[in-house]
Amino acid sequence: MKKFEIKTTFTVYENEGELSVEDKKLLKMAREAATRAYASYSRFQVGAALLLDNGEIVTGSNQENCAYPSGLCAERTTAFYASSRYPNVPFKKLVVTAINPSKKLTSPVPPCGACRQVLSEYEQKGGMPMIVMMAGEEGEIWQVESVADLLPLSFSGDYLPED
Repeated sequence: MKKFEIKTTFTVYENEGELSVEDKKLLKMAREAATRAYASYSRFQVGAALLLDNGEIVTGSNQENCAYPSGLCAERTTAFYASSRYPNVPFKKLVVTAINPSKKLTSPVPPCGACRQVLSEYEQKGGMPMIVMMAGEEGEIWQVESVADLLPLSFSGDYLPED
């Protein structure tokens, strides 16, 4: 029998004042995207800004539907749009944030499990790590250097049958 240990390291910024100019811009764009969310049912508005390796920035927001689970998270909306618009361009950095009208979010908002799996596949496809930054409306901002830090045991296309 063997035992393995999985560790994740992440950076914590105390507030957005500690971010680079580029990261502040991405956070601002993610926050603006959150205001465009269609979140009529949960009222939990999530926004994402994705920096591509070619310098383009794509934003997206969660889109809900009364026929749950027909909606889609901001991270996947953004990733799918980016991939359809720039199919062979690796993803460099994703910033995710959210708005909760009931109470101000002071903790970072991490991607859900389904989004982590999708982002993991795009990271593998791009052949380079994708930085993921997570923020609330204020307070700390967390950063991981790779989606693998969020989902260390991801499912891979390597498991699928060969032609």
